[in-house]
Amino acid sequence: MGKKDVGVSQEQLTRQICEIGCRMYDKGFVAGNDGNISCRLDEGRYLCTPADVSKGFMEPADIAVVDDEGNQLTGRLEPTSEVPLHLRIYHELPRINAVAHAHPPHATAFAVAGISPPVGVMPEAEIYLGPIPLADYGTPGGPELADTILPHLRNKAGTILLANHGAVACGKDLMQAYWRLERLEMYCRILILSKQLGSVRPLPEAKVRQLLQYKKKRYGMDEDDPRMD
Repeated sequence: MGKKDVGVSQEQLTRQICEIGCRMYDKGFVAGNDGNISCRLDEGRYLCTPADVSKGFMEPADIAVVDDEGNQLTGRLEPTSEVPLHLRIYHELPRINAVAHAHPPHATAFAVAGISPPVGVMPEAEIYLGPIPLADYGTPGGPELADTILPHLRNKAGTILLANHGAVACGKDLMQAYWRLERLEMYCRILILSKQLGSVRPLPEAKVRQLLQYKKKRYGMDEDDPRMD
């Protein structure tokens, strides 16, 4: 099973979740009490954000600890209703240690339009995101939402659009999950602006292959991109 970073305490992880929640709120990725964040604490225990609390105003005492079945172990507030989604991801993919879900506007616009962002356009998107699939719609808070994204996660997607809903990003740690959300939003914003100016021009295929090789050799990120198979 995966586990939290060696040397990172539960207190540090709890504060990091609150800090990432503030970033998501300040950047407009979430409104009201939208979104949720979690991370694997150790075998059988997970930190997760509370229900009905703005991600921009969370305090460390608000962060709950749940077990493998979603039972709350600690925390003064009830955990997010999306705990089943997070747990399904952790159970299926031991390499994943953090999950972040939000509604970044430009990325969510693609999800509402039913469009998966193209690949082979920008170096940063190729290296840090890779293909961004669009999952079928699943009712928030229900088990079917996890069913819609698991096939894509198993196919090495670290960032997934949720049809008519938002986006979810996973990673080896909290910061990787958050950075993926941030990069996704910037990429989708650039794509929309480019379309308004005229068109989205793809990179030559040979240049894309060079980027994939660089991704593998420089960052060792071939396990996060199905095109590496």
